[in-house]
Amino acid sequence: MNTAEKLQAIQTELEVPKGQMNNFGGYKFRSCEDILGAVKPLLAKHKGFIHITDDLKHVGDRYYIVATASFVDAEAPNVAYSVSAFAREDETKKGMDPSQITGSASSYARKYALNGLLAIDDTKDADVTNVERCEACKSVIEG
Repeated sequence: MNTAEKLQAIQTELEVPKGQMNNFGGYKFRSCEDILGAVKPLLAKHKGFIHITDDLKHVGDRYYIVATASFVDAEAPNVAYSVSAFAREDETKKGMDPSQITGSASSYARKYALNGLLAIDDTKDADVTNVERCEACKSVIEG
C-alpha cells in the first residue's frame, strides 16, 4: 500500500463523533485530542504517523497561528501529505492570560488542520459560533 492509499484508508475508517458539549454556546464539538485519540489506532494499523507544527504569522495588526498537520508514511518517511489551518489570536479573552490565548488559537488551528488532513467534514453540524473566526482565516488565506 502506498502513502496515498494509507491516508485514504485512514480517512475512510476514521470516526470521530462530536462528544464534547459547549454548554455556553449550546453546541457539540470534537477537540484536537478527540481526533488524535481516534486516529492513533489507525495510524498504528497503517504504519503512519501525524506530525503537527505551529507557526506565527503577523498580518496587519493581528497575529495568526498557522498549524500544519502532516501524515507521514513510516515505511516511506520522505513522503508526507500536509494541510494548514489558521486561527486568529483574540486580543483579550476573559479569564485568560496571553499564553492561554495563544494556546487556544493553536488548539483551534490544529483541530481544523487535522479536519482537513483526515477529511473530517463539519458542514453537517458546523460549530455555528466559529463562523466569524473561519471567515477571518479565509480572508488571510485569500488576501
